[in-house]
Amino acid sequence: MKIEVNTDGVRLDVFIANNSDLSRSRVAKLLNERKILVNNNIKNASYKVKSGDIINITLDDEVNYDDLVPTDIPLNIVYEDQYLMIINKQSGLVTHPAPGHITDTLVNALIYHAKVSNDGSFRPGIVHRLDKDTSGLMIVAKDNKTMELLSEMIKNKKVERHYLAIVDGVIPNLTGTIDAPIGRDEGNRQKMAVTSKNSKEAITNFRVLKRFRNNTLLECILDTGRTHQIRVHMNYIKHPVSNDPVYGNHKNTTPFGQMLHSKSIKLIHPVTFKELYFEVDPPLEFCKYLKELEEDTINK
Repeated sequence: MKIEVNTDGVRLDVFIANNSDLSRSRVAKLLNERKILVNNNIKNASYKVKSGDIINITLDDEVNYDDLVPTDIPLNIVYEDQYLMIINKQSGLVTHPAPGHITDTLVNALIYHAKVSNDGSFRPGIVHRLDKDTSGLMIVAKDNKTMELLSEMIKNKKVERHYLAIVDGVIPNLTGTIDAPIGRDEGNRQKMAVTSKNSKEAITNFRVLKRFRNNTLLECILDTGRTHQIRVHMNYIKHPVSNDPVYGNHKNTTPFGQMLHSKSIKLIHPVTFKELYFEVDPPLEFCKYLKELEEDTINK
């Protein structure tokens, strides 16, 4: 695990606990075992971090690519060359393996699809993740160099990503920008929240496409790419993504999950410099939900 520090003066153990899923006791144990390095140097728990520090953490339960089993899961590949792929991910598919879930993920499917690269292995670089129940387009790097280039492009806002989201409630504004930092929810480490503590800049732009009786269809454009960003920001303005089991109205959820779809990606290829643009329709369940909202609005 690697964490880049974006603040100054916080104790090392506190900073790690606030910016990961690790507990303070787990962090203390890892520090005692010398499994945490700051800029490749051993530091004690009381070390005060500085912006720009790179923290590397060795976890015994991290997933090892060599242990992953290639799995024949159908993939909708909308573009592929020797450097990268653009995948139309289906809702319900976990993107990346994690302890306790090392099979049936997008990565397992990718290493089945492209078994061998130039060095005899294939370690797909997930440039930006989509949540399990978020569908649509995402970029996968096929080598470390391309991964670095694409990650830098996203950091510098050179990859344009548009999402479709159905949210609860009727938003009166035609357009809007949510500029609110996101970090770990102090009350639930598995969730993210708008917070000023150990957070990162997060900016979501949205445009209303259609209003229904009790819902709104939005196009969201990301300036940043924080974990659960659209879901957190929509919940923050009291218009959570419809059917969201974590941030939404839990009484009205179905197994399909949140109505959020990555509809388009536009970028200049980091190696060939060719302009790439792809757009895909949302899944049938998303479209069915939209149709039901339209019929309800017409018949109100």
